[in-house]
Amino acid sequence: MSVSLSKRDLEELRPWVDKTVKRVLGFSEPTVVTAALNCVSKGMDQSKTTENLKPFLDESAANFVEQLYNAVGEVKARSKQRKRAFKQEDEDEGKMVKKSKLPMDVGDDDANIPVLNTQPSPGQLTEQQIKDMMASARKVIEARKEQLTTLVPPSAPSLGKSSAPPPPPPSANIPLPPMVDMNTSQALMNEALEKARRAAEIQARIQATLNKQPGLLGMPVAGLGAAKIQPGQPSKPTPLILDDQGRTVDATGKAIQLTQRMPTLKANIRAKKRQEFKLVQERAPEVINESSRFFDTRVGPASSDRKKRGFKFHEKGKFEQIAQRIRAKTQLERLQQEIAQAAKKTGISSVTRLAMIAPKKEVQEDIVPDVEWWDAYILPNDSYDDRNRQLEKDNKGNTTEERYPSVTTLVEHPAQMKPPAEPTKPVELPIFLTKKERSKMRRQGRREAQKEMTEKIRLGLEAPPEPKVRLANLMRVLGSEAVQDPTKVEAHVRAQMAKRQKAHEEANAARKLTAEQRREKKKKKISEDTTLGVTVAVYRIRNLTSPSKKFKVEANINQLNMTGFVVLYRDVNVVVVEGGPKQQRKFRRLMLHRIKWSEDKRSKDTVDDDDSDEEGEKKKGNRCALVWEGVVNNRAFGNVMFKACPTEKLAREQFRNHGVEHYWDLAHSESIIEASAD
Repeated sequence: MSVSLSKRDLEELRPWVDKTVKRVLGFSEPTVVTAALNCVSKGMDQSKTTENLKPFLDESAANFVEQLYNAVGEVKARSKQRKRAFKQEDEDEGKMVKKSKLPMDVGDDDANIPVLNTQPSPGQLTEQQIKDMMASARKVIEARKEQLTTLVPPSAPSLGKSSAPPPPPPSANIPLPPMVDMNTSQALMNEALEKARRAAEIQARIQATLNKQPGLLGMPVAGLGAAKIQPGQPSKPTPLILDDQGRTVDATGKAIQLTQRMPTLKANIRAKKRQEFKLVQERAPEVINESSRFFDTRVGPASSDRKKRGFKFHEKGKFEQIAQRIRAKTQLERLQQEIAQAAKKTGISSVTRLAMIAPKKEVQEDIVPDVEWWDAYILPNDSYDDRNRQLEKDNKGNTTEERYPSVTTLVEHPAQMKPPAEPTKPVELPIFLTKKERSKMRRQGRREAQKEMTEKIRLGLEAPPEPKVRLANLMRVLGSEAVQDPTKVEAHVRAQMAKRQKAHEEANAARKLTAEQRREKKKKKISEDTTLGVTVAVYRIRNLTSPSKKFKVEANINQLNMTGFVVLYRDVNVVVVEGGPKQQRKFRRLMLHRIKWSEDKRSKDTVDDDDSDEEGEKKKGNRCALVWEGVVNNRAFGNVMFKACPTEKLAREQFRNHGVEHYWDLAHSESIIEASAD
């Protein structure tokens, strides 16, 4: 059962709930009243309300909640009756409806207030019984004191320095209470104190429950609140108590923190920030002394003055010496060039270069060295005499490690490395179908397409195709229509044939690749993946002065999407190309078989007969040789370039700029050896 009351109904129900809580607990507790009304205002059912009020009322919670909801139902019925009465009063133009009295109207008569628990729990007393019991106990104590005072003799010494005068004798008009036994009075006092202690425990338990469940009371509703002022209590604010230091304290002297209201308006917030900023600015800066743990002696104060830089003078004659070294170097290079030209004219240049390549030290097979190179690492002094001395010491018990520190019992296993050109994943070979399998797949595809079109025609999704009529089957397909008007039928058949031809050509044109797509397809077919390794080939050509042969080399490198570099030097023309294995195979066939290097198509008039070197070259014959082919990790060149180098130094420098000067050394050495052999 869930109900919801208005503000007025809750105000009417509050006195009844207060009196009922007072009857159940023995004292008035605003917290329980607020919790009960809050449950009713939120529309909770009886089970939920009983669960929320059980920490306060214990076993009486179920009975209390049942009577509470009965009273709520009566209040709600009365509210409806009141509304109906007001409506009837307006309709009857002044007829007043007498309001019936609610059974729970609050008055002096307590008979109308439903009692939650008519049979109090064992040992439970009402507040009035406790007051009467305390008053009778006080009277008994006072009477006992008077009896003891009358029994004390006048000569008895006083208990203190200044004893109070004896109380006057009781008047004869006031009857003395009957004498009560001390045990009985003590029992009554203990019982009263026990009841007071139980009431304090109940209040403490209620407060602890509220602290654990702060949302039990909920938001303050109409006329409800934890701090509701009872009718008999004075509505005064809590007094402000300050100690000698100006702090706010409570009644026990403990310092408390008052709730600070934060400003919500933007103007007030900005004003507060300005005030805080002024306080920070007015605060004196903190000075760190040398005794502080934050002081670092290594960091010195930075001076604001800029240091003046002085003049740095060079020693006399420094630049003259530099110029003199440059002039000497230039003169030496000029002299070397003159010597090289003279050697070329005399014909000893090739012999000189071959001598530079040949090893300077001759290996003499007859002479036995003092120490072999494989024993030099083990012997400590590079001599076999130490070995003889070590053998003499072995008799004393020396181990092998002591004799040869470099020899140990450890075995070195070199790490196995994969070749750079080997793929990390296994290569999956594509599956190729035979001719019969391809035909079968094509037939199955056509059959499925035909079946799908038939289903669509049967369902009415597509119109059935027109009958395919040709001049050959004209009479068989059309029949009597062809006989009636042959000219019209022939024109119709020819139009249908032209339509089919046009659709066929349009389909072919739609499938045809564009010029850009054809270029991309061809480029994709030629290009290769060189991420795992680049195949490099170095070719050496004696003479590459023919423009047609140079064009063939450059055009094929570009068409095969390869990179490379061509150096033109007398008798040593080096061509370096980089690409994939398939590209290298095509280019190798071009260089070694397709191009006829010995044929020269230039006219005889352009040949200088006086040049003896060219005559020598004709006698030798022009040819191309593959110097080296291998795989490297990365490319060293970009798009193909031709570079003419007049000197050997300049040619080698071109390769050194790309970090592959060994290509030139290899080709040049073979050229020198071939020239010496000729």
